[in-house]
Amino acid sequence: MEKKIGTVSILITDVNVVEEVNALLSSYGSIILSRNGMPLRDENISIITLVVKSDGDTINSLTGKLGRLRGLKAKSTLITTA
Repeated sequence: MEKKIGTVSILITDVNVVEEVNALLSSYGSIILSRNGMPLRDENISIITLVVKSDGDTINSLTGKLGRLRGLKAKSTLITTA
């Protein structure tokens, strides 16, 4: 399959989901090139941004599994590499 580079943006609104998020991201660790987290304590939310590289199905699988967790929203953007 064709490799893609993309970003996954995760907005966490419930701190109780953090352990599940970390476990899921660890299971997809081989496709994660970069991970950046930023807590916005004043607003009781956290943002995690990932840079990922894999086939589209794998990246979409990660985003879908994240999206099924309560207390967060996840979106991905993919670009096909030349």
